[in-house]
Amino acid sequence: MSVTLAIDAMGGDHGVVVTVPAACDFLEKHTDVKIALIGDPELISQILSKSSKAPVKRIQIIPASEVVLMDDPIEIALRRKKDSSMRVAIEQVKEGVADAVISSGNTGALMAISRYILKTLDGVDRPAIAAAIPNELGRGTTMLDLGANADCEPIHLVQFAQMANVMVQVVDGKPIPSIGLLNIGEEVIKGNEVVKQTSELLRQTNLNFYGNVEGNDIFKGTTDIVVCDGFVGNVVLKASEGLAKMMSGMIREEFNRSWLTKLMAVCVMVPLLRVRKRVDHRRYNGAVLLGLRGCVIKSHGSADRFAFGFALERAYEAAKNRMVDRIAAAFVAETTE
Repeated sequence: MSVTLAIDAMGGDHGVVVTVPAACDFLEKHTDVKIALIGDPELISQILSKSSKAPVKRIQIIPASEVVLMDDPIEIALRRKKDSSMRVAIEQVKEGVADAVISSGNTGALMAISRYILKTLDGVDRPAIAAAIPNELGRGTTMLDLGANADCEPIHLVQFAQMANVMVQVVDGKPIPSIGLLNIGEEVIKGNEVVKQTSELLRQTNLNFYGNVEGNDIFKGTTDIVVCDGFVGNVVLKASEGLAKMMSGMIREEFNRSWLTKLMAVCVMVPLLRVRKRVDHRRYNGAVLLGLRGCVIKSHGSADRFAFGFALERAYEAAKNRMVDRIAAAFVAETTE
């Protein structure tokens, strides 16, 4: 099965400097992929001309005259910039030209435009943002929602679990992923009413529901999936990123204190690099906007060439394995039972 990916080439902090070379790298590894680069044709062509290995036969450049900036209000991105690279890229999926869209642009704008153009799947009340967070087992814990829905009802959290269940099966290849509900304790009696009611509903489904999990379980890898509302999820995500950055800076600072500590750093360089690789957030780049009638992948705005490649990989796996169709089928099966 051939897969076509539409890339918002202008999005993110770096734009074509990252997206175009990453696309070329990806095409070298996957001969069954075609890529549409959306944005300024002149800028895209300049970057492509610098890559001697660019498989130009599998690259299409689609012009877009506007760019959604990282600080653009949603109203501006949605109503006024109707020829933005982000919007044109999403329209490729809507029209069936592309199987998935990838953007490093403004998250709020990407969700708003995607929801406006693609609409939500039948049976899905609200789309959610899902992404993997590194854990000590060496694989990612998929967590959602990470910011799309600050206030949720129990049924919304159940739907998030159902969508993530299919996504992990498709993208990560886990046939029966375990699901945890984020709470302030493992006991059934703990938590607010929304969490308690959600727990009861999840126990009535056919999902592999583990039960309540706490914040530290995310990093232990206790369950494959952790479900929460977007307010809590976004706080957890930003706190995790902040902690990782702080610890990295503190370690670097301590090893640079004197010639002796610098010598010690050289001695432990190999294990330090191994740890760095295990927790490297770039390897987990690519959040999935679940619940839409199309595959939309959000890359981190500051993603470099290496990180953007992982977002492309996630889009490729989701599209190749028909993730959206399988989520839609799961909700149809749920309503017919």
